[in-house]
Amino acid sequence: MRFVAVTSCPTGIAHTYMAAEALEQAGRSAGHEVVVETQGAAGAAPVDPAVIAAADGAIFAADLEVRDKGRFAGLPLLQVSVKKAVADAPGVLAAAVATVESSGSAGPAGSAAGSVAQAPAGSVAGSVAGSGAAPGARAGAGARVGTRVRQWLMTGVSYMIPFVAAGGIMIALSYLIGGFRISEVRAEDLIDAFDPLSARDWAGVLFVVGSASFGFLVPVLAGFIGFAVADRPGIAPGFVGGAVAVTVGAGFLGGLVAGFLGGFTALGLARLRVPTAVRGVMPVVVIPLIATSVTAGALLVVLGRPLKALMDALTAGLNSLTGSGIVVLGIVLGAMMAADLGGPINKVAYTFATTGLATVATASGDAVELRVMAACMAAGMTPPLGMALATFARRSRFSEAERENGKAAVLLGAFFITEGAIPFAATAPLRTIPAVVLGSGLTGGLVMAFGNTLRAPHGGVVVFGLVGHWPLYLLAILVGTAVTAAAAVALKGRPPVDPAVGPASAAAAGSTGG
Repeated sequence: MRFVAVTSCPTGIAHTYMAAEALEQAGRSAGHEVVVETQGAAGAAPVDPAVIAAADGAIFAADLEVRDKGRFAGLPLLQVSVKKAVADAPGVLAAAVATVESSGSAGPAGSAAGSVAQAPAGSVAGSVAGSGAAPGARAGAGARVGTRVRQWLMTGVSYMIPFVAAGGIMIALSYLIGGFRISEVRAEDLIDAFDPLSARDWAGVLFVVGSASFGFLVPVLAGFIGFAVADRPGIAPGFVGGAVAVTVGAGFLGGLVAGFLGGFTALGLARLRVPTAVRGVMPVVVIPLIATSVTAGALLVVLGRPLKALMDALTAGLNSLTGSGIVVLGIVLGAMMAADLGGPINKVAYTFATTGLATVATASGDAVELRVMAACMAAGMTPPLGMALATFARRSRFSEAERENGKAAVLLGAFFITEGAIPFAATAPLRTIPAVVLGSGLTGGLVMAFGNTLRAPHGGVVVFGLVGHWPLYLLAILVGTAVTAAAAVALKGRPPVDPAVGPASAAAAGSTGG
């Protein structure tokens, strides 16, 4: 059979390309033709329409909304998480074959809408909605409510991460070059009297630009949640609602509310039956005007105050943590970073850290939020480093392919790319996941106990110069790495004869946000 597939993950880098390669390899092994379109951080190269027209079925291995879904209209569809495609591409392909067969179609022309086949747990089987589907039909129509909400949320997070990474690293570098008083520099000062020979002025430029980048964090999150829910009509109310959330002090929670409120308001308006004469101006005038007014107005006069109170309470509770309380927080966040190796649980912990970082990045001192960021990055580095150490320490326990993946995992772990441990989890999840969760949880707790801080949201070893008490930070990572390796070796059975290890090309993929 011939299949077209689309892969995408929240960060748009590691899982996206690993899933694509896994599906292509599974197709070759099973005698099927699989053409994959990767919708990643670098954009997408759309599949040739002729290939889609000749396909028997479609596979969406996506944690985000598939762009231009209407191109696949009429094809029997299997929808799974991107992690499922990485871990069990042959199983996903077999389920896609079953979907096509149950539809009674040998091609797109005869596909039956709504056909359902036996598919992997958590997957969605059916047929792709026509190109004329209403906005929001792209949001995983037919999927479980929880799956759709997660996709909408992860879409916002995926677009937010580049702003966090760029802004956070620039602010951190500005402090490194110009000291903590660099926060006193104003844009007007640089415009009026910038000295290209002054290191302090260059640090000021980094600080001002980084702060501007951070200022977009909540609006971008809200805007692209709105986009995921309602397509383009949801962007304006989401962005403006997010900006108002920042203005009233509702922060990250306000952004979430603004994104969903703006998206669903725009979606409801888009589905109204209106006269033909009005239909042309609905998406460019009527929907943005009404949806933006409703969303921003609600945030400003109704929801802003209680959301701000909740954010203040959460911040106060976080800052009040001391001693064992903050160590437990580090253990929990560390375990979450390793629980699904770059998946939704990992992103929840990482987003918690980065949004907290955004609130204190321009302030001096030793805020708890800076310790949270340090714990999350260290815990995200530990899984690939620990699995790599295990393959070096007990080579006989691992296959040749696993040892090769171990070499790649060293580089991935050093640069805070948690997905470097996925090839090991794909073949033996019940042995790998407990080992990496144990090591990362320990690392997160140690970082909190040592009082390490970090102002950069990403970078791994590249940003060690920005870490508070970096020798202890390195010690925490080394201890977690050793514990992960010891646990992995202890849990490891005999090496498989022909292991189906995930694509080793993860080394060339990279990731953002762990």
